[in-house]
Amino acid sequence: MHLLSMEVNGQVRIGLTDEAQLYVIDLQKAYVAKGKASVWPATLLEGIEIGEDFISIVASLRDWVFTQRNSKDYFIPLKEVRLLAPIQRPRKNIFCVGKNYREHVLEMGGEEDIPEHIMIFTKTPTTVIGHEEIIPLHEDVTGQLDYEGELAIVIGKGGKGIHKEDAMDYIFGYTIVNDVTARDLQKRHKQFFLGKSLDGTCPMGPVIVHKSAIDDPQCLKVKTLVNGEVRQFASTEQMIFSIPEIIATISKGMTLEPGDIIATGTPAGVGKGFDPPRFLTGGDVIEVCIEKIGVLRNTVK
Repeated sequence: MHLLSMEVNGQVRIGLTDEAQLYVIDLQKAYVAKGKASVWPATLLEGIEIGEDFISIVASLRDWVFTQRNSKDYFIPLKEVRLLAPIQRPRKNIFCVGKNYREHVLEMGGEEDIPEHIMIFTKTPTTVIGHEEIIPLHEDVTGQLDYEGELAIVIGKGGKGIHKEDAMDYIFGYTIVNDVTARDLQKRHKQFFLGKSLDGTCPMGPVIVHKSAIDDPQCLKVKTLVNGEVRQFASTEQMIFSIPEIIATISKGMTLEPGDIIATGTPAGVGKGFDPPRFLTGGDVIEVCIEKIGVLRNTVK
């Protein structure tokens, strides 16, 4: 079950597509046709906050559409809609895990930098943009813009003090994030927040895949291309800290809520890791590909 946010005739709608991502079902149109439009969520975030009942409604709508003689009326070619970030405006900062792939740690430093404990930083909600939206080059504040392709977790129900063995029950689904980073700001200020939070530096999407569609999120291939050249290629099984560990650690002293987003870290192959570094320039096209989710594509300008 691949859920997305889209703009149709100037309105934000929730859509449902499949792994091929050629067509999308306009769920609101189907809901109206069944005569129950009064309680339909306005955004995908509101749907996530409803919980698993929302997924049951979506599944029933999908099944209903396929029984209709005019079922084609509810399908739109995906190329004809404007895709938005699945969650356009998170209610909180995006949680991000730093240094979670050994080879990435080594390309950025050395063995002594491999963390003993999970490193967490955040990106502001104003960083979020969608598939095919423009990543600003921010030439007035940085000369070292870099890419980081990552698997991201979307929390589905609230919890605090979540035990590692229960952590997967708190996940709604998975999406793709490009944790675009200003390396010079990161180094100058000796912390991550400013270098990670420039406007438009968190492309997200194109979909959120419900957890029921991914058997093992700890065994997904992650690939990042810049202008068609493969720069990053790894598997999520190479994470230093697993998804359950990440959720358990973050929730020890703070409450995770539905719609919270956690980016799980990036593999080796970032621009700064090359000699000489290969930072992003105007016109560069970045594609982050994660199997079972899709391709997140953005251009720098």
